[in-house]
Amino acid sequence: MIPENEFQQNLKILKERVAVACSSENRSIDEVTILPVTKNWPVDAVCYAQRAGFSRVGENRVQEALEKQESVNEMKWDLIGHLQSNKAKLVAGRFTRVQTIDSIKLLTKIHSALLRQEEKISILIQVNTGRDPAKAGIMEDQCEELIEKAMSFPTLKVEGFMTIAPYAPDDPKIARNAFSRLRELRDRMVNQFNLSFSELSMGMTGDLHEAVAEGSTMIRVGSALFGQRS
Repeated sequence: MIPENEFQQNLKILKERVAVACSSENRSIDEVTILPVTKNWPVDAVCYAQRAGFSRVGENRVQEALEKQESVNEMKWDLIGHLQSNKAKLVAGRFTRVQTIDSIKLLTKIHSALLRQEEKISILIQVNTGRDPAKAGIMEDQCEELIEKAMSFPTLKVEGFMTIAPYAPDDPKIARNAFSRLRELRDRMVNQFNLSFSELSMGMTGDLHEAVAEGSTMIRVGSALFGQRS
């Protein structure tokens, strides 16, 4: 784990990167949130983020997040990794948002668990706009049905959409196209349902500029803040 002063320096550099991207795309920096991704790091990473003023972190694995939650108070937790339906009950009451909803089965499982605990949760619909077979997420033409189902559950609030661009570091146009497709999908769903769906979670360390250019409201960043694990 890097020392906290190095994290602070990384955060400063990251904020400058986001500011430059926003400026070049004529966007306000206030429109883009940084979500520190603390997966695979000890709970110290969550504490670093909290002391830096972050109120929310992202985790990929449910069990890993639950263990960290025992040591941290007053932090909101986003699940940003794939959630198996048989683990949906573990999310209820422990996460404030799940960004990776990609099936009606998963929706139903989460809803049932939330009902039992009298809890509610925010969700994002994960869409595979890059059409990458290695990535999770529904196809764009499945989105309307999934939203309709989610809206029928009083325990769930659909806040927007999430995608992970195909890995193509030598061709940023591939990521930008995936992000553009998600933004266009969101706009169609706004018109369809007359709701804002204001959150567009797209972009990570390597493709944040392309994401900002296409309207991202949340950049999910791990390595740029905490470094690479050896």
